[in-house]
Amino acid sequence: MTDSSIRTTKGRGRRFDSVLDTIGDTPVIRVNNLGPDHVAIYVKAEAFNPAASVKDRLAVNIIEAAERDGRLKPGQTVVEATSGNTGIGLAMVCAQKGYPLVVTMAESFSIERRRLMRMLGAKVVLTPKAEKGFGMYKKAEELAEANGWFLAHQFETRDNADIHAATTAQEILGDFEGEALDYVVTGYGTGGTVTGLGRVLREARPETKIVLSEPANAALLGSGHAQERTDEGAPAVSHPAFEPHPIQGWTPDFIPLVLQEAVDKGYYDDLIPVTGPDGIKAARDLAAKEGIFTGVSGGATFAVSLQIAEKAAPGSVILCMLPDTGERYMTTPLFEGIGEDMNKEEQAISASTPGYRLG
Repeated sequence: MTDSSIRTTKGRGRRFDSVLDTIGDTPVIRVNNLGPDHVAIYVKAEAFNPAASVKDRLAVNIIEAAERDGRLKPGQTVVEATSGNTGIGLAMVCAQKGYPLVVTMAESFSIERRRLMRMLGAKVVLTPKAEKGFGMYKKAEELAEANGWFLAHQFETRDNADIHAATTAQEILGDFEGEALDYVVTGYGTGGTVTGLGRVLREARPETKIVLSEPANAALLGSGHAQERTDEGAPAVSHPAFEPHPIQGWTPDFIPLVLQEAVDKGYYDDLIPVTGPDGIKAARDLAAKEGIFTGVSGGATFAVSLQIAEKAAPGSVILCMLPDTGERYMTTPLFEGIGEDMNKEEQAISASTPGYRLG
C-alpha cells in the first residue's frame, strides 16, 4: 500500500529519439525563502537543459539551421569562440550529430569548462588572457578561414535569438498564461536571450518590463560608447569600456551584433549594473537557502531581481533567468572559502560519537 502523501511521478508520456530532443521546457520555480514578502519571485532554471545551460538552445539551432540551408556540410568541422557554455552545448550537439568541433577559449575561463568540452569530444584551443574575448573570437575566424571550417557565429547569427523567440519566450508565455508577469530579468553574453524574449514579449505581453543587467565594472551598454564593427557586423575592436570581471559567460569585451538588435529596437526597459561580489553572494544564497544551484551569472541576475523586488509594487511578479549550473564554477571565486576538508564544526560533530572517526 502506497502512502498517499508521498511524491509520485508518471513519466513524460514519451520517449526521446536523442538527447537533443530534451532541450528546452525548463522549469519556472518559485523562490520561497529569499526576497521581500510583498512580491513573488520566480527563476527559470536553464540548468535543466541536457548540457546544463541556456546555450544548449542556440547550439542546436545554429547547427540545425545550417544543416537545413546547406551552410554546414556532412562531416565538416565546426569552430567557435566561447567562454564555455556555448562550447559545451555545441560539443553535445556535435557529438550526437557526428561533427568534429574545435573551440577557442581565453585561458582565463574556468578549467572545468575545458574538461567538459573535451569529455564531449571537442578540441579546445586556448588563447592568451591578455587578448580577452576578442582574441578568442579572432582565433576562431582565423581557423575557419584557414581550414574551411564552419564558423558558428554565435555573436552575429540570427539563429541565436530565433531559438529564444521560438522556445524560451513561448515557454514563459505558457507558464504565465492568464497570470501576472511584471518583470523579466536577464543578463547578456551574446544577447540572444534578451533579443528573442523582446521580439515576442513586446507584442504578446507589453505590460511586462524587461530588465537587462551587465557587470558594474564592464558596463558596455551603460557607457553609451558604440561598438566599432566590420561591414559584416562583427566587432572590429575590443570595447573601450570593458574591464575583466568575475561573471563568466556575461559581457565579452565587445557588444555582440545579436544584442545590438535589442538595443536598437528598445527590447529592454531598464539597464541595471551589478557587481561580481553581489552576484557571488546571491548565487550562494540561492544554493544555501533555496537549494537552487546556479553560477555567478545566475547569481548576478538574481541580485538584480532582488533590487527590483525591494522597490516593486505589492503583488508584483518577477521572473529571473538563471543561465546555468554552479558546478561550472568550481575553480572560480564562487567556491572560494568552501573547503574540501572538515572545518572545526564538522570535526566536532565527528568527535561527538566514538566510532568511524577520521584521523
